[in-house]
Amino acid sequence: MYPKKELAQIVISACHQFKIDTVVISPGSRNAPLTIGFSNHAEIEALSVVDERCAAFFALGIAQQKQKPVAVICSSGSALLNYYPAIAEAFYSNIPLVVISADRPKHLIDIGDGQTIRQENVYEKHILFSANLIESDKFKTINSQLIGEALQIAISQKGPVHINVPFDEPLYETVQEMNHFNFPHISMNSLDNSHINYDNLSKIWNEAEKKMIVVGVNYPDDELHQLMDVFAEDESVLILTETTSNLHHKKAINSIDQLIFSLDDNQFKDLKPEVLITFGGMIVSKRIKQFLRKQQPKHHWNIDEKKAMNTFFCLSEFIQIKPVDFFTEFNKSIIKKESNYQPKWLQIRDKRRVKHAEYLSKTKHSDFKAFQQILESVPKNCQLQISNSAIIRYAQLFSIDKTNTVFCNRGTSGIDGSTSTAIGAAFANKNQTVFITGDISFFYDSNALWNKNIPKDFRIILINNSGGGIFKIIPGPKTTNAIQYFETPHNLTAEHLCKMYNFDYLKADSTAAVTEQLIGFYETSEKPKILEIFTPSEENDLILKEYFKQIQ
Repeated sequence: MYPKKELAQIVISACHQFKIDTVVISPGSRNAPLTIGFSNHAEIEALSVVDERCAAFFALGIAQQKQKPVAVICSSGSALLNYYPAIAEAFYSNIPLVVISADRPKHLIDIGDGQTIRQENVYEKHILFSANLIESDKFKTINSQLIGEALQIAISQKGPVHINVPFDEPLYETVQEMNHFNFPHISMNSLDNSHINYDNLSKIWNEAEKKMIVVGVNYPDDELHQLMDVFAEDESVLILTETTSNLHHKKAINSIDQLIFSLDDNQFKDLKPEVLITFGGMIVSKRIKQFLRKQQPKHHWNIDEKKAMNTFFCLSEFIQIKPVDFFTEFNKSIIKKESNYQPKWLQIRDKRRVKHAEYLSKTKHSDFKAFQQILESVPKNCQLQISNSAIIRYAQLFSIDKTNTVFCNRGTSGIDGSTSTAIGAAFANKNQTVFITGDISFFYDSNALWNKNIPKDFRIILINNSGGGIFKIIPGPKTTNAIQYFETPHNLTAEHLCKMYNFDYLKADSTAAVTEQLIGFYETSEKPKILEIFTPSEENDLILKEYFKQIQ
């Protein structure tokens, strides 16, 4: 069966033509024509997730892994407002998310009818395109053009778009055959090298003795990895990679805070680069941002397809192109330069690593110690999903096996939706997914587990320190008399959630118990698993602060 509503048929036909093969549907009545059509389409996989906020992050996780658009479909009213956090994340993380919201026709808006809000352009500040359709045969051509443009933008510009589809009753009428429509491809401006002055850039680069490359969130890319290897072999270049960069080299700094946290002013001046290249998404390390804002390089070049990132307030060149395309051309004209810049800082890095290992060998059970155990236990060729706040910051202090890929919602850096995103990514990725999260983030998004599409090999490691531990680490909250409102202490555990959602549940509250529970944790099972690690709330921040003192 297919919907009788022609407007629904046009939307479904467009999604099929633009090769959208996965849609996530939340229940409702106004979106019935879309639900009927997508769920009966032979070449589109329709998945059901009740909670719209979870549904949108679940779809975002699928799109993150597939690197192609995924659609989310909801009813009218407040339903689509619950998509907003995931839309903002998709906007800042360059993930193609197609939001298709059912709506009441215009004559029912603002008259007191149920489940009606002003839906047109509701995501205006965080959307690449809004297609506000009209249910009328007279507007069939315009509707088709709007839908086609929206989907083409989602694909070419890698970001969220919104298609608002009004339906009048009746909603459940069906037909046996669905019409097919053709959607013209709109010419999109493509990026090329013609606007980049490679001669001037290479001249500046080749003359400088201290050059730095900082890489933020980056999807795994073997070609880009090889291009970066050229810079790693240049003594005048220091490469700093974040955990989310998915770039690895023995001559790169892969734990930025471990290197720079304890530097004094003279050392920071010595580390200051003449030329800075940045690419990738958001930077986690607050220390590197503080350092480069204070010790600003003469030249800062940001490479990005879409938008300039003036993170350090000294951007001198925005190079609007794919990083892999830039470096393919740029590497033809650069030369290695003798310098003690890279060797000196790699030597300091190596000393820090020795002290790091020494400290961990004598550290008692804590968030920090648990991270060592977790990251050493993760099997090769896994996908790591990491939640925000203190969790991603702890991960930044450790080396992660280069066969494992790492993802984190750093677009908006929010704790909401991390579990849902990880489940979507696990659904879309053939490799096992391990999700590491904190307690506040986990319980905030506990509806994520209300999802029948969770793979059996999905694993959650929940570090429960009974509150927002980040607020004990960062300066400020403890100087106030409102710490309980920042930290939000609690006595919750995941045990009963596991029973309700059919997860295997394990727990540990000591170093020995963590070691024991990790044995066999990743092996094949009939259910997904959660390992909840309880850590001492009053000691975690003290152990971390002592760590930074000890590695100086």
